[in-house]
Amino acid sequence: MSKQRFWLALVLHVGLLPLALLWLAPLWLMVVFATHPEEEIFRIPTPLLPGGAFGQNLANLQADTNFLRALLNSVVVSGLYTLGGLLLSAMAGYALAVYQFRFKALVFSFIVATLTIPYFVVVIPQYILVARDLKLTNTFWGVILPFLANALGVFYMRQVFLSLPSSLLDAARVDGAGEVRIFFQIALPLVRPALAALALILFLNAWNDYLWPLLVLSQKEMYTAPVALGTLIGLTRVSWGGIMVGSALMTVPFLLLFLFLQRYFVAGITAGAVKE
Repeated sequence: MSKQRFWLALVLHVGLLPLALLWLAPLWLMVVFATHPEEEIFRIPTPLLPGGAFGQNLANLQADTNFLRALLNSVVVSGLYTLGGLLLSAMAGYALAVYQFRFKALVFSFIVATLTIPYFVVVIPQYILVARDLKLTNTFWGVILPFLANALGVFYMRQVFLSLPSSLLDAARVDGAGEVRIFFQIALPLVRPALAALALILFLNAWNDYLWPLLVLSQKEMYTAPVALGTLIGLTRVSWGGIMVGSALMTVPFLLLFLFLQRYFVAGITAGAVKE
C-alpha cells in the first residue's frame, strides 16, 4: 500500500510541476525585467536571466514617482486597515455568533446581502460622502474608513466564533469575567489562526487597491504604491523598467507577512468548518 502511495505521489508531483512552473514564470520574468534596461525587455529572444540594471531602474523609478514614500504610504494604509478591519470584523462576528437579540437573523442577512452589490454601484456616492461631506480627501483616513466594515470578514468571523464551545464562555462568566475580558482574553486567542488568515486577505485587498486611492488622493506625496506605479503609464511613454521594479518591490511586504503568518494560515482557512 505504501508503495502505491509513493508512485501516486510521484505521478502527482510530476504532473503538477509544469503547472507550478507556469504559475511562477510571470513572477520570474517580472524580477528579470526589473534588472534589464527598457530596450532589453522587448528584444528577441526574451531575456530569462537577471541583468545588471536594477539600480538604474530603481533610481529612475524613485526620481519619477518618489516610490519609496509611496511604498511607505501603502504600508501605513494597509497596516491600519488590516488592524481596524480585524477588530471590527471580530467584534461584529462575535456579537452575531454569541449574543441573542431581536432581528439578529435580519441583520446578518443584510450584511451578507451587501456582498452581492457591485462595488462600482456605491463608489460614486461613497466618494461624495468622503470628499464633500467628510472632507477626507488626501488623507489616509479617507482611504481606510470606507472599507473598515468588511462584510466578508464579519461573515467569516461569525462562522469561526460559532465553532467555539459555548460552555467555555459560560464557565468564564461563572468565574466572574466580564464580556470585554472574555472577548479579548479568551475568545480572540482561541481564533488566532482565523485572524491570521483574515489579516492576509484584508492586507492584500488594501495593498493592491488602486481605484479608491486614485479617486481620494490627488497630492503626489500621499500616493500609495499602486497609484504611483500608475503614473508611469503615459500617453506617449510607458516606463516598463520602473513598473517592473515597483511591482517586484511591492511583493516584498506581503511575502514577509505571509511568511510570518503561514503557520496559522492553513489552520485559519479551515476554521469554522465544524460547529459544536
